[in-house]
Amino acid sequence: MMNRTGLVYDPLYLQHDTGSHPERAERLVRILNLLQEDGIYERLTQIAPRPATIDEIGMAHAPGYIEKVRSFAERGGGTFTEDTAGSTETYRAALLAAGGVLAAIDALMDGKIENAFALVRPPGHHATPAAGMGFCFFNNVAVGARYAIQKYGLKRVLIVDWDVHHGNGTEAVFYSDPAVLYFSVHRSYIYPGTGWPENIGEEDGKGFNINVPLPAGTGNRGYEQVFSRILQPVALSYQPELVLISAGQDAHHLDPLGGMSLTERGYRKMTEQVLEIAGKCCNGRAVAALEGGYSLEGLSKSVLAIISAMEGRPFPGVEDNFVNKTCQFARVQEIIGTVSGILGRYWPVLI
Repeated sequence: MMNRTGLVYDPLYLQHDTGSHPERAERLVRILNLLQEDGIYERLTQIAPRPATIDEIGMAHAPGYIEKVRSFAERGGGTFTEDTAGSTETYRAALLAAGGVLAAIDALMDGKIENAFALVRPPGHHATPAAGMGFCFFNNVAVGARYAIQKYGLKRVLIVDWDVHHGNGTEAVFYSDPAVLYFSVHRSYIYPGTGWPENIGEEDGKGFNINVPLPAGTGNRGYEQVFSRILQPVALSYQPELVLISAGQDAHHLDPLGGMSLTERGYRKMTEQVLEIAGKCCNGRAVAALEGGYSLEGLSKSVLAIISAMEGRPFPGVEDNFVNKTCQFARVQEIIGTVSGILGRYWPVLI
């Protein structure tokens, strides 16, 4: 019998060479080492990724942009945009990162696993249809959602993005598309400066784009409230047929870029809340894809917590000894009220 949780990984992901950039290969190495030390790695069903085809990438990106990434790598890489670096292997790694999410979806839909974590890089959620930025080249989760809709005829896909930065690329891909409910919880007033509550989608997609920008220092309890009071009621009304997670762990309190106060147990709790939605709506079908997270310790421990929740096993970590003195709980309640007020006409369950 297969284990319920799959893991996508390939050594090619390490060949996307960014030098001393925060998004570097050591992130995956540290995660893999911790999973192996813990013993959880041996229990996971290994899923071999395949490169996404040009047509599959084209479900979320313009042909000219895809060619731009290819030629960038062919010329030897270097600086792609102001904040995004790559190498000769970046194009192949980016195709394999998106393809890793597709392989996980196939394994899920074939009933081989119940859920999966795609340990991929480069990350994807800042990549818009025609531009890469924020360490991202192709939008792995966006390609995955379009693939699931086209190949399996799904009509409702939920994307939950808990990276500390707003997923402007994912929002751009689906802003007018009701086949995808995009939910992003992120820190306000940081890169990329988007993701406000009034940005709710347009045309047929109005109401299907949910942004919850939180203040610096928000901790576990604030995130838990956002999930229980906004995400869960809306998602249960939406009844997704598949859940995808843009899993960035840069809201961890050790992260050098995030400025938030989450702990591993916070990530465990958020995972459980998302899996509860998947369990009630789509037989538990959920795929998480790695996005950000730049403290090697915070990132690896958080991914271990997430995968242990996916496995349905007790959390192996010790009790958090991080004292959250900047929870921002009262401010979070105000933001929940603001978001609910804006979206209540589309989702009466929020009223």
